Amino acid sequence: MTMPEQGPVEPEPDRLADAVTRLTAELAALRREAARRHLLDLAGGVLVAQHSLTPGEAADHLVRLAGTMDVSPEDLAADIVNGATGPPGTAGVPSPERDDGPCPADDAAGPGHGEVGNADRRTRWAEAGAEAATQLGGTVDEITATLLNGGIRPLGARALWLFRRTETDCLQLMGQAGVNPLEASHWRWVPPTGGSTLHRVLGEGTPLWLPDGTAPAEALPGPAPDSARAVLPLRQRGVVTGVALVDWPGPAALDEPVRRALTGLAAPAARILDAGAPGTPEPGVLAPLLDLLTHPAMVLRADTESGTLHVEHLNRPALDSVRHVHGPAGRQLAQVLPAMHADLVRLAATARESAAPQRAARVPAEHRVGGPDPLHDVRVLPVGPDRTVVLWHGATDPGLSLSRVLGRLENLAAFEDDLITGQSRWSEQAYRIFGLEPGTSPVPLRRLAPHLHREDTGKLDELLTVLTRRREGGHTVVRAVREDGGLRHLRIAAEPLLTGGVLSGITGVYQDVSAQHHTEIALSATFDRLTAAQTQAALRQQLVLQLQQAIVPEVPELQRLPGLQVAARYRPAAEEYRVGGDWYDVLPLPDGRVLVVTGDIAGHGIDSVTGMVALRNALRGLAFTGHTPGRLMAWLNEVTLHTHGRPTATAVCGLYDPSDRSLRWASAGHLPPVLLRDGAAGLLEPPRSILLGAVPAVTYEETVTRLEPGDTLMLYTDGLVESRRTGIDQGLDRLRRAVERLRPGGLDEQADALLAAVTGDTDDDTSLVVFRVS
Repeated sequence: MTMPEQGPVEPEPDRLADAVTRLTAELAALRREAARRHLLDLAGGVLVAQHSLTPGEAADHLVRLAGTMDVSPEDLAADIVNGATGPPGTAGVPSPERDDGPCPADDAAGPGHGEVGNADRRTRWAEAGAEAATQLGGTVDEITATLLNGGIRPLGARALWLFRRTETDCLQLMGQAGVNPLEASHWRWVPPTGGSTLHRVLGEGTPLWLPDGTAPAEALPGPAPDSARAVLPLRQRGVVTGVALVDWPGPAALDEPVRRALTGLAAPAARILDAGAPGTPEPGVLAPLLDLLTHPAMVLRADTESGTLHVEHLNRPALDSVRHVHGPAGRQLAQVLPAMHADLVRLAATARESAAPQRAARVPAEHRVGGPDPLHDVRVLPVGPDRTVVLWHGATDPGLSLSRVLGRLENLAAFEDDLITGQSRWSEQAYRIFGLEPGTSPVPLRRLAPHLHREDTGKLDELLTVLTRRREGGHTVVRAVREDGGLRHLRIAAEPLLTGGVLSGITGVYQDVSAQHHTEIALSATFDRLTAAQTQAALRQQLVLQLQQAIVPEVPELQRLPGLQVAARYRPAAEEYRVGGDWYDVLPLPDGRVLVVTGDIAGHGIDSVTGMVALRNALRGLAFTGHTPGRLMAWLNEVTLHTHGRPTATAVCGLYDPSDRSLRWASAGHLPPVLLRDGAAGLLEPPRSILLGAVPAVTYEETVTRLEPGDTLMLYTDGLVESRRTGIDQGLDRLRRAVERLRPGGLDEQADALLAAVTGDTDDDTSLVVFRVS
């Protein structure tokens, strides 16, 4: 059996767009990784040469040394390369024998510190990024943009221009970044006549620094005559092959760090010139012309052998419409506009073959929900054997689509009254609106009152007064009574017709807006219900906030209890609707001990707050039985199981005995307390236990912690340490380090400082209780 031949199955437009976006992001990531590897390889080569290491030993040494100096391996690699090339202020690299100990102060003050070191690092990063873009086949403009954004724009510069020396000593603009295409087209070629500044630098081979711009009679690329500029010769194998020009938005102090950074970027800029093949076809005068248009436009060039369409130029509106693609100029049309590719190929081929413009109302003709925005009112013009210009709009032109829209409006009818002859004309839809048989004599507007509701005849009279006396257009909404007894809501919009200053007629439209009227009534009723529901929700939210703030005040005063000083803080969630169930309690008991508790109900809203109130009050009552924390937590677990809504919660409960300074405590799945003693902070390992409300009949183990005078203990909830980007272990370690950095002082000051230094990013409530043993 022979199967019929089928053409290639093209991906769906939205999938093509997604694939292009994903591949573009992957290419950018590959370039960043290639730049990083290039920089690390350079640094590894320096270590191999300086310390006679193998490549593997050099890589390991670099990683260990970066950890010792508390910098990233990439930044250290930049410093090593800077040290090897000898820019001012650089230092040598410690040998492997010093890896096992901290670096001396002399080494720490090397090139990785201060603004000079940061500038040197940016230079190396920019050079590595340009090398990576070159290796991965980036266009000259893409590589130039990498160099500008990575190493030159941080210096305050606006743009980078790269000129290549031709065989006739002309300077050809090979790459630019930070300038618009129209500005670049003015400097596409710089002839050797006239002794220009660019050719002077080309001949002398020394950089030229112009912090205050150029003389009035001397023209150079840049936004204004007084804008600062730097012109640097570019050398390849000892020969000046071109010049680079950097311009600023205005005057700038080109101090020594800036000059050193730009001089260091001259080498990769020179290699960029080799990436652009001379003789690349340009769109000529088309580019400046299209750049003057306010709607999107682009030039397409067909490959002479394969016929594949490439995007040769896009004006600014077109660039904005394809901003999801990095560097669209020079790419294949299928990569830039995948969903429109097939239709544009067909239109371009027809335009070239017929030598006539082609039009399409929309490309693609069928727009899929969730797909990319279509191109509206597309025009394709042939401009040569292999080039076409594509013009389009980002949205449909109302003027071009008005006729199509009017034809689809079933509830819209036109009328015209000739006041000279007394004749009236209706469109076919008018008869359906008034419930009349087609062919019936049309009713002039001035005689329409018998067909309207009695209460609306006044509105018709007012409209006729505006039209006939004031000679102005107007509109009104009335109720039309049909012969079958039906009632329709009718909008009338009309304009007077004047001939020689005399009112000769009236023209306008009737629109049946009954469905809209009923919809407005329904929406009004729905709005009233929504307003009432919103008011109830606001009252409910206010009640929850007041309830929570009454139970857990935000800034309680410092408490002095037997043998303890206590400071507590409560920080509500960043979003008011996320009222949570955090709580804490500090309660002196009759036997001299002190109950300390911190807990957290799962969830947010009024259910979590009411559950928190139930557990907090229950534990307060149970504490007066004199039982141990483990027994109190077991009882509290049963209370949780019988609480409305079956909440779950974590908590830590302790009883502090001032007689022997001991803390007996138990934990129900809560985070470990932090103990600060003699300037060192550590996490207290809690007994293994399950959270409250999970299963019945749970036995909670206890542990006893002996405290010493001056010890500070901190209980908290997860809002203090949780993060969306890191795990809970990193958050706990961050908290421990912050506690160690607390300055000696009062307990209130330390509690406030800790809340300011450590914060999670989950918009959750935070409770903090700080105890200090007297």
